[in-house]
Amino acid sequence: MNSAYLHDLDPFIIQLNFAPFSSWFGEDFGLRWYGMAYLVGFILAYLMWSYMSKKDLIPLSKQQLGDYLTYAAFGTMIGGRLGYCLFYAPETLTDFHGNFPFWGVLEVHKGGMASHGGIVGIMVASLLYARKVNVPTLLLIDLSSLAAGVGIFFGRIANFINGELFGRECSEKFWLAVKFPQELTYWAGYKLQNLNNLFPVVKKMQEQELLDKQVYAEQWTAWLEGFNYNSLARNQIYDIIDKIILAVQNGNHIIQAELAPILTPRYPSQLFQAGMEGLLVFIACFVFWMKPQKPGVITGVFGLLYAVMRILGEQFRMPDAHIGFQALGMTRGQWLSVGMIFVALAVIYICSKSKNKKYGGWIKSNN
Repeated sequence: MNSAYLHDLDPFIIQLNFAPFSSWFGEDFGLRWYGMAYLVGFILAYLMWSYMSKKDLIPLSKQQLGDYLTYAAFGTMIGGRLGYCLFYAPETLTDFHGNFPFWGVLEVHKGGMASHGGIVGIMVASLLYARKVNVPTLLLIDLSSLAAGVGIFFGRIANFINGELFGRECSEKFWLAVKFPQELTYWAGYKLQNLNNLFPVVKKMQEQELLDKQVYAEQWTAWLEGFNYNSLARNQIYDIIDKIILAVQNGNHIIQAELAPILTPRYPSQLFQAGMEGLLVFIACFVFWMKPQKPGVITGVFGLLYAVMRILGEQFRMPDAHIGFQALGMTRGQWLSVGMIFVALAVIYICSKSKNKKYGGWIKSNN
């Protein structure tokens, strides 16, 4: 019988726990794989663009491409974050508090980026930089669209390392089944009754002196009963959950063995989406742009392929817990992608019929 893999990956490459960072961010500050994914994606994008510039396939110098990369990076980060806040967590827009960085929208260290928002952000950044250097806006968006698949690939890999955006339930016999400790946080928010099964793990944590104080079975039950109206009980439970996840990530085999049986085997949807939305879309766009194309065509091709792959990939992914399934059993990401398909088809048609000069590609053309 196959046994599902217990996810034990650490989201940090290097974790920084010294002042003033620890006082601002607690233990959530450091160099993360998620940030590294963005960095690698931007570097590879610049290398591809530089090659095209060197071969005179695009009317931009390496210096201009470096400047545009800065615009695109800010567009991706700002658009991705705002897109998440608008589409998935509107409560962050009004979440003002006394702790740094003081506004929920700025708490990027807690996660929350939306691909669709990042795409819009890149479009705005491209428009601004195109006006500055007097090149077609759609050409710049094409360059970002070509590289986007690479960034999405590494981003989804980072999602898997973080144990976030995990998949729907699957058979434990499925050869790629994964059990995510982060599911405990999901239980606390939406399946509180499941935490009744967690006390044996809490007991093992106590035996290894991994908790700050003694917790008895009756106390654990009382905390669960008061979870929805007692902030102290709620904070105690979340604190213990965080410590359990950390113990798993630190390779504590006793805690891992105790926790694994109560977790749900799930599809590693992040890896599926990395391959589908990232790698496959990049390869398709790369091949399609073997010869120069009119500005905007590659953007339309990317939008169409990404939307289709997103719809298919999310069949294996749990919807955002606070949103759930929507009309026809689809997720919000799938519905946004449906709209994206129609926009992408219109872009392909309009741009391919235009009289604009062709750019880019990997084979120089006289057109």
